[in-house]
Amino acid sequence: MDNYVDDGTTVNYTNSGSAIASGDVVVMSHTLGVALVDIASGATGAVQVKGKVRVPKVSAAVFAVGEKLIYDASAGAFDDSSATPATGDVTGGAVAAEAGAATVTECVVILTPGNATLTAT
Repeated sequence: MDNYVDDGTTVNYTNSGSAIASGDVVVMSHTLGVALVDIASGATGAVQVKGKVRVPKVSAAVFAVGEKLIYDASAGAFDDSSATPATGDVTGGAVAAEAGAATVTECVVILTPGNATLTAT
């Protein structure tokens, strides 16, 4: 196949904000990803946009496997679908790969690129 580029697991992201550390969740409009490298302001780096990743979770959030999650941008963590998204939050950029229990501060999610809604101001 002459038009194949790659498997689409990563994208090159140019950071227009403050520095991003490797492992940080990156909001790219209607897509969430996880930085694979440190990305300084103005620099470009690889961001994983497909697959299972371990990420921060809002400690009070409780959710089931397969539940569409909300990325709470102000908390820098994933919340359950019953939360009310605020400005800058992303809904549907990931689903739970494991159940999330109260008081747990990390979770495993499956990234769902291009399938999200960014809450506007």
